[in-house]
Parts: sequence; C-alpha cells; structure tokens
Amino acid sequence: RVGSRTAAGLDRGIPRLVGLVHSLAVKMVCIRPATVDDLLAMQACNLCCLPENYQMKYYFYHMLSWPQLLYVAEDYNKKIVGYVLAKMDEDSDDVHGHITSLAVLRSHRKLGLASKLMRAAMAAMEETFQSEHVSLHVRVTNRAAFSLYSENLGFEIHDVESKYYADKEDAYDMRKMFETGLKKQEANRLKKKEKDKSKDKQKDKEKENEKEKQAEKEKEPTEELEKEKTNEVVEDTPAGAAAGDAAGAEAGDDEKKKKNKRKKGKK
Repeated sequence: RVGSRTAAGLDRGIPRLVGLVHSLAVKMVCIRPATVDDLLAMQACNLCCLPENYQMKYYFYHMLSWPQLLYVAEDYNKKIVGYVLAKMDEDSDDVHGHITSLAVLRSHRKLGLASKLMRAAMAAMEETFQSEHVSLHVRVTNRAAFSLYSENLGFEIHDVESKYYADKEDAYDMRKMFETGLKKQEANRLKKKEKDKSKDKQKDKEKENEKEKQAEKEKEPTEELEKEKTNEVVEDTPAGAAAGDAAGAEAGDDEKKKKNKRKKGKK
C-alpha cells in the first residue's frame, strides 16, 4: 500500500514538475533583436533544423538591409536556440514583408518560441515599415509549421506554388494582413463601390436618353402623317366649291348691311 501511494504521488508530481521545468525554460529564454555577432549561430541553428540552407552572405544581406526584422531566441547560457530571418519585399507594388526563415532547436520546441519570434518580426514590419501584410512559404507536408502559421498566427493560404523547393515539393504561399493593409482594402472597396454607383447612374441616364430619343422618333412619323392628311384635304377640295363659299359669304355681308340701314331709317 505504501508503495502504491508513493507511485500515485509520483504520478501526480511528475506533470507538475514538467510544467515547472517548462515555465522555467520559457523564462530563461529571451527574444531579442539579432546582431552581426549572432549570424554564425543563426546559420548553425538553420543547418541543424532545416533543409533550406543559406550562405553567410545572405544573412549579411538581411542584416545590412533590414536589421529591425532579425530576432533570435537566446537561452540562459547565451546560446542561440532559435531565430527568424525576415525582409521587406522590394519587387512588389504594395509594401509587405516576407519571412525568409524560421527555426527553433529541437531541444527548445513546444515552448512557444517560434510564435514569439514571428510576432516580434511582424510587429517590426508594421511599426518600422508600415507593412500592409506579411507572406511566407511552407512545405505542404510540414503540418506542424502549417498549424503554427494558420491556427496560432492567423495566416491564410493565398496560393500553392508547384515544385517551389529544391526537392520539387510544393509550397503553400501564406499571408497575414496587417491593420494598414486592412484599412487600404476597405478604402479600395468603398472607392470601387462609389465607382460602381456612378457607373450605374450613368447607365440609367443613358437609358433615359435612349427612351426619350425613341419617343421623339415615334412622334415624328405621326406628325408627318397628320401634315400629309391636311395637305390631302386641301388638295381634294374643288375650286368651284371654294368660289361658291366665297360668293355666299359676300351675299351674307350684303344682307347684314341692308338690315343695318333699315334700322337707322326707322330711328
């Protein structure tokens, strides 16, 4: 019984011990901006963790061009246990950042270091360069990295690039919008909406003008027919009848004159 109680106590204590070690490990690792002195350790970490490796001049290129976007995870022994290598994309019309490489040593995984490194780099992109969004590539078979980007950091699949990697594996092109980019999208959406409204109004005006023109065209033949009928009536009236009407009118005038004279004589 004593043995069973001891075992039960150990079973309860082990998870607590693991949690304590985990929290201590997290507290003993700091995320800080990288320096030139960290580049060799970053390259060593990359060689340990990833099949996509870079020459030292590529690290120098990032450090000289975008020193604000490089971060490292350093443990209590001053050892670099993780890094993020990022840059601003200069070949695009919009301002956006790109995550070139992210790695954490296997001994320090499951501590949230990758998320912290990513968030530090993304915050620098927004604050320093007013980036509209950030992009990255990840292997379609790398489920752990995909889960980190999509579930923890809010990235979405933008496209699938076929045979992106050296071994011909496909890659997800993933993106995350920043506040600046979202505001720009909203402004463009409103502009498009206003343009569509003005286009609709213009179309309605054009339709009304067409209807008016059509109505005028329909009226013109009716007026011409009436004129033609009037002309036909005038042409069909006999000349003698017209002369008789004139004579009758003159006789009527003579009768009126005679009546007027009689009235005056009586007075």
